[in-house]
Amino acid sequence: MHVYVEETFTPEERDVLRRYFTNLDGPVFALVNLPDVVKGALFARYSRSSKSLRRLFLDEFAGDLDLRGDQTVDATRGLARADQLYQRIFVEYGDDSVAQLGGVHLACEQASNLLTKILERGRLMSYLEQSTRYLSFDRRLPNGHYRFYRDEELLESRYGARVVGEMDRMFDTYAELVPRLTAWLRERYPQSPQDTDLVYRQAIRAKAFDALRGLLPAAALSNLGMYGSGQAYEHLLLRLRAHPLPEARAYAPLIQTELAKVIPSFLRRLDIPERGGVWVDYLEQTRERAEGAVHALETASPSPSGPAVRLVRFDAAGERMVLAAIAFEHGAGSYAAADALVDRLDPAGRAALLAAYVGERSNRRHRPGRAFEATTYTFEIVSDYGAFRDLQRHRLATVEWQHLGADLGYETPDLVREAGLAAPYEASMERSRDLYHDLRDEFPLQAQYAVALAFHIRYAMTMNLREALHVIELRSGPQGHPNYRRIARQMLNLIRDQAGHRLLAATFTEVDASETDLERLEAERRAERARADARHAT
Repeated sequence: MHVYVEETFTPEERDVLRRYFTNLDGPVFALVNLPDVVKGALFARYSRSSKSLRRLFLDEFAGDLDLRGDQTVDATRGLARADQLYQRIFVEYGDDSVAQLGGVHLACEQASNLLTKILERGRLMSYLEQSTRYLSFDRRLPNGHYRFYRDEELLESRYGARVVGEMDRMFDTYAELVPRLTAWLRERYPQSPQDTDLVYRQAIRAKAFDALRGLLPAAALSNLGMYGSGQAYEHLLLRLRAHPLPEARAYAPLIQTELAKVIPSFLRRLDIPERGGVWVDYLEQTRERAEGAVHALETASPSPSGPAVRLVRFDAAGERMVLAAIAFEHGAGSYAAADALVDRLDPAGRAALLAAYVGERSNRRHRPGRAFEATTYTFEIVSDYGAFRDLQRHRLATVEWQHLGADLGYETPDLVREAGLAAPYEASMERSRDLYHDLRDEFPLQAQYAVALAFHIRYAMTMNLREALHVIELRSGPQGHPNYRRIARQMLNLIRDQAGHRLLAATFTEVDASETDLERLEAERRAERARADARHAT
């Protein structure tokens, strides 16, 4: 199997870490014996750091915590507290709701960009993934290798040496172009006197990383922090066990081993043949049968396609459905009475009812209530895999995606062209395409590892209006990546123009249609002001 790189710690560091981490050597481990606010802050910092979580804890958190009271604790030996009670309730009485009340913070490191999407598919979990815009991915592992997943079957095949060589060259191109583009950006966008060196450097680096992240292959490794209930982890492990990608199946026991040290009772059903066993069989069989049925019927093949956003499903009576939901929620009659009330309203009356429900929104976090869940939209999107990574994580949306490949084409960022770097960028894209095409017949799943993040993928997002409001306003923000900002604005246009839901579209008051040169500049300025305020407060 893939060899995960172990991190080394001094005996003194291991003595501290063993109190709070269930594993000191492997890529998966749970956090225990720490306040939730510390775990949350640690995960937040994790998403913008190239360090492992354990190293980050030692370098930036341990010095600020009083660790003396935990000297006798050893989390690496597992926790049996309350296990007998949970066993009696959970197993004897079969109360699944108990499994919703125990949560775990789990770190998943050295996972490919294919695996992170599988891990993040669970709806009722929280995730923070290492960002491609805050750190350079040319940083190597402790063993000197570039940070990409090495699939055992690929390495042992006749393509093994070529896979490693081509991946290395893709990372070489990324490492070469980052400083060149950064220097060009500094000339194009000189530092303002009002900005500190830190603010300016962060904004420039984010711009360069955003433009060049498409060079990274899907095999590129990432770190992911997760928080979920016992029930959510049970479902995750079932999905991993049934998944056709070898990396996913190999990762499942790593997760289960660490969770068993913290919430053992919640996971016991996984290894019962008539429970977890038949569930995994069901997931595998239904996937295989559905794939077989579709392949037997399908005649179309992928064709090159530029970025596109299409509204393929919507409720024609969506506005009426939302208004009826408002009338039902705040009225006293039946749903039929609510429908009749809405039917009696003229356009001005409908607009007034909706305006009363939405109120004055002073920022995007002021979102209307559950009546906005009465209508849904399904968007078919073709975008680069990088944008897909950001949109896929919206857990209330139902996202289905096709296999990543090279047949839908890619785009060279305008910024890369303007900086005169298109030739090496596109040469790396062609290297990725050629390797994918040579691998896909023999290794259709693992061939995805070779595909650079700039290549397009086709996926569908189904959202109710309330989630669409959140996604579109958040992802259109000026600090966001230009590719998904464009997608968000197109979604709103389709809701307004194709669905004809102009009243509903008008409630999206926090959509940002502006263009900006340095997307992260204002956000970095706010962060600098917050740091200054914190210093003055102390």
